[in-house]
Amino acid sequence: MSADAASLDIRLIPVDPLRDATMLQRWLAHPHSAFWGMPDLTPGEIRSYLAGVVADPAQDGWLGLVDGVPTFYVETYDPAQVLLTGIHPSRPGDLGMHILIAPPAGPPRHGLTDAVFAAVMAWCFDARSAERVVVEPDVRNSAIRLKNRRAGFVELSEVSLVDGSHVKQAMLSVCTRRGFAASELSSRAPLVAQERSLP
Repeated sequence: MSADAASLDIRLIPVDPLRDATMLQRWLAHPHSAFWGMPDLTPGEIRSYLAGVVADPAQDGWLGLVDGVPTFYVETYDPAQVLLTGIHPSRPGDLGMHILIAPPAGPPRHGLTDAVFAAVMAWCFDARSAERVVVEPDVRNSAIRLKNRRAGFVELSEVSLVDGSHVKQAMLSVCTRRGFAASELSSRAPLVAQERSLP
């Protein structure tokens, strides 16, 4: 099945730890999500993790809906205060971003991940007023690194990040507004609505 980006209804709502923890635990336990490094966490531990994100003024968690169905999770953060403190030379307008797309529940929709990724990038620049989006994928995650480059990211350097109980070797990468606008994925970005909660 193919995903026509123009026809997708993509919405972002604030994550709710009580509502969303069990679902996100299933997503994170899937091999598809291995690079998040959270496969063995219980729903209760995921709830606590999400509560920490929600409570931190330097971070936000977002549940992404595609045609009304929960399909992805996004974290945005201030890289000067979270994870990259002292590692990334942050500028005003920098916005850190993580994205997790749910494992397909049925036949894969060709082009869905491109459309979602492009929509999230456009949302970061438009709704979140980012000047640059900053990411730090695991250096071994060749698939997301390729998608990042297709979205206009420039890989800067390999860095060591303390990520929970382990050290992650990450590829620090940034994308400017201009870089995204000129990228392969920019034209695939459907409009995104940001809402306060599920309708």
